[in-house]
Amino acid sequence: MPRPDHLQFGALVHGSGGHIAGWRHPRANPDGELDIDFHARLARLLEDAGFTALFVADVVAIWGHQLDSLHRTTRADYLEPITLLAALAPQTSRIGLVATATISYNEPYNLARKFASLDHICGGRAGWNVVTSVVPLEAANFGRAGHFGHAERYARAAEFVDVVKGLWDSYTDDALIRDKSTGLYFRRDRRRRLDHRGEHFAVAGPLNLARPPQGHPVLFQAGASPAGRAFAARVGEVIFTAPVSVAEAVEYRRRLDAEVAAAGRDPGDVRVWPILTPIVADTDAEAATILAELGALIHDDVLRRLVQDNFGDEDFSDLDLDEPLPDFGAATNRSQSRRAGLLALARGERLTLRQLALRFSARSDTVGSAVTVADRIEAVWRTGAIDGFNVSFPYLPEQAERFTAEVLPVLAGRGLFRPPSGATLREQLGLGRPR
Repeated sequence: MPRPDHLQFGALVHGSGGHIAGWRHPRANPDGELDIDFHARLARLLEDAGFTALFVADVVAIWGHQLDSLHRTTRADYLEPITLLAALAPQTSRIGLVATATISYNEPYNLARKFASLDHICGGRAGWNVVTSVVPLEAANFGRAGHFGHAERYARAAEFVDVVKGLWDSYTDDALIRDKSTGLYFRRDRRRRLDHRGEHFAVAGPLNLARPPQGHPVLFQAGASPAGRAFAARVGEVIFTAPVSVAEAVEYRRRLDAEVAAAGRDPGDVRVWPILTPIVADTDAEAATILAELGALIHDDVLRRLVQDNFGDEDFSDLDLDEPLPDFGAATNRSQSRRAGLLALARGERLTLRQLALRFSARSDTVGSAVTVADRIEAVWRTGAIDGFNVSFPYLPEQAERFTAEVLPVLAGRGLFRPPSGATLREQLGLGRPR
């Protein structure tokens, strides 16, 4: 299918904001994560502004590598995504509802049922962000000493997704007839068992639920390592990325398109949404001041851990925040692409650990007035490397309010943005319905 000719936006929603110290900002709501009315107001704001999807990230643990600095963050306090989005479904009518769920600490049948249920509840607006889990504390919560190895995680993920899709297809679209006169609830010849026997999973099926309204909820993915990108090319429909430069974004899209084609798929059936962390103010100077204020609110222990969480097993506790980042060896069983990107950034610009952490906590290339932010969004869009952005607002609700009220109208005025059309998330993304 052809790629969209206008920008799409998803929102990566955290209760008080995506910046590690956003909850401390004077205009943030520190109680937002557990306030369902706050989530509902935010969802309606984004929907009314024309956002395509609302995305909830997740790990099945306290969110971090070590516990000693987490008491200064919001990363130990967040709602389970599918539960939250099911609650938001009747509060919204158009925006897609995308939940993160790991293949490492779930079973295919359970997730197939949960996402099919969500798709029915919200009328065909559900999406699944497929992750394999990298936070060490997750494994310990499920009786494991560590995660599956990097290659094994993606092999399991590929089989897991195949099983889930098979379960979603347990019934044809016209299987459930609910005919009172004949007493037939469904046609037996339109239902099938799965009887999957694979290397990692054995699942009989069928699913105890009608086929989802979309056929399959939309699959989101964020793999950037070679194994992760290969997995994304095989199953992903919307790919989240985190490039450190425009050149990296262009190169990622080139490689992804080639791998999608090699996997027998049409590259036009895949959307790429890099992360965007905008700070919008009346002037560029005021926005830069907000960025500096947020940086000053990050405790040194949190800064250190912010970088360490993306490197793996290295101990940063004795490193001077104001010295250049030391050399590290090969990647461990963590997010290899993110580690490599941070190392390249630190070495290329000779950044100290503090500077790297501050850069990582808020991307300063999207900070400014509404026009400045729109200019930078347009510049990336014009490369042809992206289809939209996954927007993480540094603190809420103010930055979401300013982005929707000020930046989107500028982009719309340039003919780059318009609200999506279509009843389902697939239709809004311009993606076909699985047969």
